[in-house]
Amino acid sequence: MFSPQLKIAIIGAGPAGLTLGLLLHKRGISATIFELRQRPTDEEFAKPTGSLDLHEGSGLAAIRECDLLDEFVSLTGDCTEAQRISDKDGNIIYADEGESGNRPEISRHKIVKLLLSHLPPPTIKWGHKLICAKSSTTSGHTEIELDFGENGKRILNLVIGADGAWSKIRTLLTDVKPQYVGMQIITINVRQISTKHPHLAEFIGTGTFTSLGNRHGIFSQRSVQDSARIYIFISTQDEHFASTNGLSTKTAAQAKGQLLGDDLPFSRWGANLKELVAVACDDESANDPGANIDIRPLYKLPAGHTWEHHLGATVIGDAAHLMSPPAGEGVNIAMKDSLLLSQAIVKAHEIGGQDAVSLRDALDPLIKDFEVDMAVRAKEMVKGTLEVSEMMFGGEDGAKTMANWFKSMGTSPE
Repeated sequence: MFSPQLKIAIIGAGPAGLTLGLLLHKRGISATIFELRQRPTDEEFAKPTGSLDLHEGSGLAAIRECDLLDEFVSLTGDCTEAQRISDKDGNIIYADEGESGNRPEISRHKIVKLLLSHLPPPTIKWGHKLICAKSSTTSGHTEIELDFGENGKRILNLVIGADGAWSKIRTLLTDVKPQYVGMQIITINVRQISTKHPHLAEFIGTGTFTSLGNRHGIFSQRSVQDSARIYIFISTQDEHFASTNGLSTKTAAQAKGQLLGDDLPFSRWGANLKELVAVACDDESANDPGANIDIRPLYKLPAGHTWEHHLGATVIGDAAHLMSPPAGEGVNIAMKDSLLLSQAIVKAHEIGGQDAVSLRDALDPLIKDFEVDMAVRAKEMVKGTLEVSEMMFGGEDGAKTMANWFKSMGTSPE
């Protein structure tokens, strides 16, 4: 156990922040995680949510370092690694059962609950909304002040922003802000799909389903409660599309007619795809009456952006390198960030020992090296993500382009 010579804060209790906190905890280094939301209840954890596929060398490497691989594997399977691709008419043009897959899927709620279960409860301060972060240097010693409004202020030696796209910690490092990518996403769920709508369950399969055309998309992933989580991607240059079209104040059921109406391209898509969207809209409103439809614009940070190193603060995950989500790399590079940053912090403690000044002197260059390495990794990942996004949404027949790509990768079942 290292002496608590550094006061460390992690902002954000998503997979990246929790992974970092757990890795430090396992090495005897104290860190406090501050999270905007209240702690989810067991009922909330049991609700359908998105599925994350973890990759070798990044997400899975972090899980192994946390000594959680066996528990992790036991929680996978709600969404298999099977893939199906259909054209906009609803014709399946590619399918596999994930035979060569090595990217196990886990629901976001399950991985968050898993990580939480191995952290001491006092580690996380729930319901702490960060208002602003300020940096000050006195006699060569830098401290970060975090203002949590009614929850008071904290003075820290090291603050790590794992606080997502609109990170408050990133504002200490750079003025760069996320840019709209020209895409809106709608998220809706169908529960007990195999029982209530077996023909749709058969259509989308047991894993990930993708339908693309005319630069738009309908995706699904299987999840808990025998559910299917439906994502509708709409290409538009209107960043405020939801309010412009009156969708932001409608329930999913109320929005159904508009989504499938003549003003949007899905009116000309296949009957099975339109039924999937309609069923999901009705089910979403039946399970959460009165709630507005979940529609939001997508953003990214500029490719290759960097910042001048700042004493006492850094960022990881989406706070550092926000990418467009369809490629599925975000959580993996974020957990890799957590793994490598934890190693830098542990190494600083080993070098600096019990002396606070020596520890801080050792830590700063290690974090600077981490940021340089992260920028290189992120630049490569952004390049790959852009290539996948271009295949999906860059042309009129993204389904055919994606199907051919899968086949070229040797994953075709034929």
